[in-house]
Amino acid sequence: MSLVAAILMLLGGFIALLAGAGLLRFSTPYARFHSAGKASPMAFLVAAAGAALELGWDGRVYLTIAAVAMTLTLPLGVHMMFRAVHRTTNNNHLITDEHAQAHQTPQN
Repeated sequence: MSLVAAILMLLGGFIALLAGAGLLRFSTPYARFHSAGKASPMAFLVAAAGAALELGWDGRVYLTIAAVAMTLTLPLGVHMMFRAVHRTTNNNHLITDEHAQAHQTPQN
């Protein structure tokens, strides 16, 4: 294994470890989603770049497909989780809530 590939894979693992620490450490669900939503794809992309250096052509194609799929689907999934949490939890900790009116049911 080349030194560059090993460093990239270890760096990806370290970024994933930091994302896990953020999930445990942060107090609000919004901060936890931010930690998971930003750091985990970066960890995968860095580790996949290291693995791609070691794999042949077929492995690189599969890693590229996985990276594109993750890059396209993860932001939407995290946004939907943010939205669900925002609609179902108490948001008194927010200074301004621009979506508060959108969640209220109309009074008849």
